[in-house]
Amino acid sequence: MTPSVRALRHDDLGRVLEINQANTPEVGAIDADRLTFVFGESTIALAAEVGAEVVGFALVLPPGSTYDSVNYQWFADRGDDVMYLDRVAIDAGHRRLGLGRTLYTTVFDRIASEHAGMSRLGLEVNVEPPNPGSMAFHLGMGFTEVGRQATPNGAVVSLMERSVGSDR
Repeated sequence: MTPSVRALRHDDLGRVLEINQANTPEVGAIDADRLTFVFGESTIALAAEVGAEVVGFALVLPPGSTYDSVNYQWFADRGDDVMYLDRVAIDAGHRRLGLGRTLYTTVFDRIASEHAGMSRLGLEVNVEPPNPGSMAFHLGMGFTEVGRQATPNGAVVSLMERSVGSDR
């Protein structure tokens, strides 16, 4: 079946939580209440589907959110033209099929078409514990490191961003 991307719905959150937790520590652990909050704060919330099954997701927050993530705050403190990709994950059985690239391309397109004035997408990738697959993916998608920081859970992250919009 051909994968598709659609808007994430509230009734998808149980499946999203399963995918998220199966992808820790690459994606930070989260509980149902916090996931519901992040979903509610997200300007872009996408589900990747194969058939009728949600097999991946992406959550992107705008500037001005009340989200208290230290990584979100790092980007928020550096300008009001950056959107923040808080979390993206693909079910283990559906990796290496291009779903990640499809989700990111959809995010870039949505920012360009629906969020005037937003010129950058920021995110973080773990460097401790290392996540070389994610680092290679993001570098290949045009992200560059713009900083590093230690997080409260003991991880060290590479803060990365790339331009979005018509000039990408």
